[in-house]
Amino acid sequence: MVTPTGWPAALSGARLHVVTGKGGTGKSTVAAALALALATGGKRTLLVEVEGRQGIAQLFDSPPLPYEERKIAVAPGGGEVRALAVDAEAALLEYFELFYRLGMAGRTLRRMGAIEFATTLAPGLRDVLLTGKVKECVNRTGPDGRPAYDAVVLDAPPTGRVVSFLDVTKAMADLARSGPIHTQAEGVVQVLHSGLTAIHLVTLLEELPVTETLETVDELVAADLRPGAVIVNRVRPRWLPDRSVAAAASGRVDAERIRAGLSGAGVDLPPDVIDGLVAETVEHAVRVNSESAALQRLSEGADRPRLELPQLVDGVDLGSLYDLAAALVEQGVAVRALSGAGA
Repeated sequence: MVTPTGWPAALSGARLHVVTGKGGTGKSTVAAALALALATGGKRTLLVEVEGRQGIAQLFDSPPLPYEERKIAVAPGGGEVRALAVDAEAALLEYFELFYRLGMAGRTLRRMGAIEFATTLAPGLRDVLLTGKVKECVNRTGPDGRPAYDAVVLDAPPTGRVVSFLDVTKAMADLARSGPIHTQAEGVVQVLHSGLTAIHLVTLLEELPVTETLETVDELVAADLRPGAVIVNRVRPRWLPDRSVAAAASGRVDAERIRAGLSGAGVDLPPDVIDGLVAETVEHAVRVNSESAALQRLSEGADRPRLELPQLVDGVDLGSLYDLAAALVEQGVAVRALSGAGA
């Protein structure tokens, strides 16, 4: 088994960590764990979702999040994680107020359905609003000029849509050649296509997620977006030595040897139980072979840092999020200390 490569120092300099993955790979869980890991040691992070699923609230066992930044967890070492569920409609009203001072008129537009009409007429506008709010959080500074957050973690759309979601701002910048929309889009492009941003891909050691991960890495590079780490989720333990895997996967398991070994340890089992152990051994070896092949494809096809997170036996709860965060910290996940607006 190829060992994970860990978190390089270059990624610690990113301020926006975008997390994506094929549906079902656990990207939201990984994003939450990453936010906790980056907040470890007294840092302040913001965890953002944009898909309207209230996944953050469910993960942290809290009430649904409003459209405001709210403290949701304390990280080891005194760090803090805040969370924000970005709503396109609320972001558009905020946008109207910021650039056009519409105020009450903006709320009237909402009642008239004009906001839904606007985002339907220009589908890219919705993504500009969502990414624009994320950009604002990344760039925001306090009175001392220091960034408001050491890191922002974005639970982004799945790999099948993430490139268009992140790159649609270029199309909007070309569509609106002047005015606030152009300025907003240009600002988002500047952040997403800079060293401030890293896009991490969550995968399982299965054929389809690995294929989609490799394809997305290529698409990100082609779009001039920076891939970050590949995070292999739900890694299961291996119980067989490497030399025994191939034989066991092909069904060559000596039931008599198993029986004798157990008997020597003082454990006598009936034949049907021994047969069950043999079947489980073969199944385990087949799975290990398949996962090893998937890992080899990842290693050869994506020249990216790789981290691994273990399979959670009892499912995801708040305690297990902290366990996953600790596993990420052990593999080097950290954020560089920031000082001043230009840090």
